[in-house]
Amino acid sequence: MFSPGLSFFRRAVLHSSRQSLPHRTPHTILLRGYATKHKAVATSQLKPLSEQPITDPASLAEYEKTEGKVTTAIDWFRRECTALETRASGRVTANMLDGVKVGGIPDYGDERAKLQEIATIGVKDGEVLVVTAFDEHHTKFIEEAIYDAKLPSMVPQKVDSRTIRIPVPKPTVEARHSLYTGASKQAEESRVQLRKLISTALKKGKWDKYSVESEEFHKLSEKSLAEIDTILAKLKQATDPTGSPGQGGKGGKSKKK
Repeated sequence: MFSPGLSFFRRAVLHSSRQSLPHRTPHTILLRGYATKHKAVATSQLKPLSEQPITDPASLAEYEKTEGKVTTAIDWFRRECTALETRASGRVTANMLDGVKVGGIPDYGDERAKLQEIATIGVKDGEVLVVTAFDEHHTKFIEEAIYDAKLPSMVPQKVDSRTIRIPVPKPTVEARHSLYTGASKQAEESRVQLRKLISTALKKGKWDKYSVESEEFHKLSEKSLAEIDTILAKLKQATDPTGSPGQGGKGGKSKKK
């Protein structure tokens, strides 16, 4: 058994030991910030390629040059389809002969003259085209050019030394189908030409596959091909033997139940 005196002594020793220990404080963690090595990125570089313009002068010049050729090819196909659409509608207009080019004219050398430059074109009774040459020596060349143009069911007939008449028959279902078939072939030829123009420009530029330039040419290709499809689709509506919707053709009237 412990005596009361001894017990008091032990408590005194423990109390003094605790007070002699150093005071502990919570650990403090210091964080140090470091400057980044990367420079600030320009806002324009954060845009996707589809929204970035071509800035290199040489690349931009090549793009604009190709775009001009693409536009020319599309405009030509549009004019051809417009003329075919007119024929399919049964209307007789002077524009039907827009594509006729006349060779052998002395003043033009090796180049072919537009028919409108060497003759007048009129319409008689709504179904006959009348071509009158300015110079009677050009009449035979005009007649040959109309034959060479291979206009569907349109045969030139010489009336006198300066006049040629061309009867224009009403288009049959077969004739309309033939017009569209011919235009479809022209459309495919135009697509091939457009792809070739874009491909040639890309090979010349030697741009990276994922560059801004390649992206812009890709968009130009898609846009131009879509435009060819739109022009051809419009012609199909005009030449469709079943008629367009709302005019007795397929899809024009709903069946009664």
